[in-house]
Amino acid sequence: MKVVIAEKPSVAREIAILLGATEKKEGYLTGNGYQVTWAFGHLASLAMPEDYGVNGFQREALPVLPNPFLLTVRKVKIDKSYVRDLGALKQLNVIDQLFKNCESIVVATDAGREGELIFRYIYEYLNCSKPFERLWISSLTEKAILNGFNNLKPGKDFDDLHQAALGRSRADWLVGINASQALTIASRGGIYSLGRVQTPTLALICKRFLENKSFVIKEYWQIELEHRKEFIDFKSFSIIKWDESKQADDALKSLQRHGTALVTGIETKTVNDQSPLLFDLTALQKEANIKLNLTAEETLNIAQSLYEKKFISYPRTGSKYIPEDMWGEICKLIWILEETEKFKGVVAKMKIGRLNKRIVNDLKVTDHHGLLITDKIPSGLSAKENAIYEMIAYRLLEAVSPVCIKELTNVVFQIIHYDFELKGIKIIDAGWRAIKGSFSDQEKDPLQDLPELKIGDEVKIKAARILEKKTKPPALYTEASLLSAMENAGNQIGNKEERKVLQCIGIGTPATRAAIIETLFKRDYVKRDKKALVPSDKGLKVYELVKDMKIANVAMTSEWELNLQKIENKEEDIATFQKGIEAFTTTITEELLTLSIEVEKQPELICPRCKVQKLAIRDKLVKCKDENCNWVQFRNICGVQLSLLDLEGLISKGKTSLLKGMISKSGKKFDAFIVMNEVGETSFVFPEKKKRR
Repeated sequence: MKVVIAEKPSVAREIAILLGATEKKEGYLTGNGYQVTWAFGHLASLAMPEDYGVNGFQREALPVLPNPFLLTVRKVKIDKSYVRDLGALKQLNVIDQLFKNCESIVVATDAGREGELIFRYIYEYLNCSKPFERLWISSLTEKAILNGFNNLKPGKDFDDLHQAALGRSRADWLVGINASQALTIASRGGIYSLGRVQTPTLALICKRFLENKSFVIKEYWQIELEHRKEFIDFKSFSIIKWDESKQADDALKSLQRHGTALVTGIETKTVNDQSPLLFDLTALQKEANIKLNLTAEETLNIAQSLYEKKFISYPRTGSKYIPEDMWGEICKLIWILEETEKFKGVVAKMKIGRLNKRIVNDLKVTDHHGLLITDKIPSGLSAKENAIYEMIAYRLLEAVSPVCIKELTNVVFQIIHYDFELKGIKIIDAGWRAIKGSFSDQEKDPLQDLPELKIGDEVKIKAARILEKKTKPPALYTEASLLSAMENAGNQIGNKEERKVLQCIGIGTPATRAAIIETLFKRDYVKRDKKALVPSDKGLKVYELVKDMKIANVAMTSEWELNLQKIENKEEDIATFQKGIEAFTTTITEELLTLSIEVEKQPELICPRCKVQKLAIRDKLVKCKDENCNWVQFRNICGVQLSLLDLEGLISKGKTSLLKGMISKSGKKFDAFIVMNEVGETSFVFPEKKKRR
């Protein structure tokens, strides 16, 4: 009997049907010589400090450096303590019995670093020694699954992938546990969290926010001219940017008297605008954030759902290419799209015999190929699922279409002694841009057709006006631009040698970046201001404390990611990597414990219900110290954090100041006061609307 273990019940069911294991049992399916079971993500994980005898936050116990690391059943937080997840324990017992009674195991967890670790932790926790093979597939279609089972790979082939996953897991534990506890102890109030990837990501957001706020905006003036020749209207702009409006006014008057512009320079070149590559997960998340305003986590969840419904390939990919042996499948996928109403007209215009093979590159395919649709025609999709599916389908059609050929023209005019310039863009062959009919990236290269111009031509000035402009501060991060910054963190390093080594090495992986961003929200370090990500007061406080430490250093984190890749590629061993992490953990723990953190003075507030006990004020809530009374007030109300001043007003005077930008369950923003009655119950009071005159 063979046991097949999948990462989720839904995937297990798909595999079981194809293998003929249709008889349902408690925690698995059986039949045809197979028993198909499943995990629920990580059933076993690294033990917590208390499992090593370190209870609570003890200065003298830090740093905690387990040797060996222990595994435990997944734990969940109940009240203030972590307890074993009973659902995880029950499923582990099922898997244990199946492993003990089987001949061999087929590992069908997700084909990637984290999927490998999920199985290996279960295998090690259960002290299993049965032989296992690996199912390595990139989609859940019937064809892909059956082909995968016909080509099972030896489990030992993935030992290096497991070592890299183990290194990542232990590094996150060592840095996260020790640094968080050390900062919390040093703060003498409140709970703080630091992490190997979380903290440099927070540093990116805070640094950009502070640069934005400290930026000194300067005004400048430019002159815009309108021209018309051969019934074509076009515009030119002064090369000079004046610092004073009077200078621009004087120049404008001179130009208006002159009336014509002389062509003094023309440069024309033809450029090939290459088609985009396939989406990897990060690129999909960026596009969905820009076009659909979806968070990185929402996009990942939607893509995972489409994968499990067999409509797209494995989403947690870091590659934008496909291997040579998959090229034959591309035409079939395009014909599948022709059967859908949305893409019928688009596919009809494509030259199937002249597809662009730019996406084919065996050397650039990592664990998985770029994101593709499958041969299953989509049905029953939600609006968001449909939008993501269409995004992936459009990208496939664009990726295999010809280059877009553009003619770029730069023209220089001279009027009196002032130079003006204009840029013209003409589409020679739309190529891939015809797929969606988008011929320009509007902000970068707005289309402007030009008449025939040559040096020495005089062109009339139809109109002239002054443009009042301002220098722009560095833009605050959105999720899309933050994902780019995380992906290309190595490029931001100041030291040239380090930057060269770590170029294109990011922080985190495509599969984990969304979770890192969500962690910053959960920790109340970052909040959303429309589409922008801005640090909270707490986030800025943490940044100011650690910004000069290695834990916030993008270069160091990128270097760790490089080391993990080397472990995966057999170029480095996990023991060397872990020693380096342990040394760093010891240093950062000692640095954090010596911090002197100014504690914000908290008001002394009496419980509004029992009227006797003082209140304990925490980051997330305020509660009565009398357990019999047990009055609690959460500080985050509809997305807005109550400040100490608001808390004092609410509990002492029965009312907060006007809280702006709260978000209702339906997602609408509103402003309101929070009021409290005599027994400590709260409600909203909305401001009166101003009457129109």
